[in-house]
Amino acid sequence: MSDTDSFIDEVTEEVRRDRLFLMLKRYGWIGGAAVVLIVGGAAFREYNKAKDQDAAEKLGDGITAALKIDGSAEQAEALNSVAAESAGGAAILNMLEAGALAEAGKTAEAVAQLEAVAVDGGLPLIYRHVASFKALALQAGSLSAADRRVQYEALAQPGAPLALLASEQLALLDVEEGNTEAAISRLREIVADATVTADLKDRASQVIVALGGSVNGNAAPEG
Repeated sequence: MSDTDSFIDEVTEEVRRDRLFLMLKRYGWIGGAAVVLIVGGAAFREYNKAKDQDAAEKLGDGITAALKIDGSAEQAEALNSVAAESAGGAAILNMLEAGALAEAGKTAEAVAQLEAVAVDGGLPLIYRHVASFKALALQAGSLSAADRRVQYEALAQPGAPLALLASEQLALLDVEEGNTEAAISRLREIVADATVTADLKDRASQVIVALGGSVNGNAAPEG
């Protein structure tokens, strides 16, 4: 390599260093800002996580303390005083309070609490269906079979979280209306469902037999 080539290489290298320095000077702040955003975002997530956990613990402590109180009416009053910072927590509180009110004989108030949860479109579907199911159960003696059927059919739609339990109630309504064959058919569908729980399967099987049918459908129902 000649002295001329060596000189040109040194100059080229100096030019590269100058360009790199200039680039860092001009755009280096972007990297710094990215680091600040990443670290800040992680800290914010951790803060929210800790805040949610603290709120959940306070809610759990409040519910536990309220449920330890003797007397359903007193429990309902104590549950009513517990604060919830989330819609889901408030829904759980309302359903627990409704249960205490029902035990205290205040069925109308309990149903009102549950129906308020059931129609709250901002809540997850499972909360609304559980509240609706409980409200229907409390109205078994006051709501007509036709009205209960309409509402249980809405809960028994395929894929709904309480579909099988609602189907069981529809089968019981079939029995109540003297339609034994329809009840057995509906119960067999429950028993055959891949997602049925062991308790519900046993319960449905026992009702089928009690109605004079067979679980596998080989025997004709009596009556």
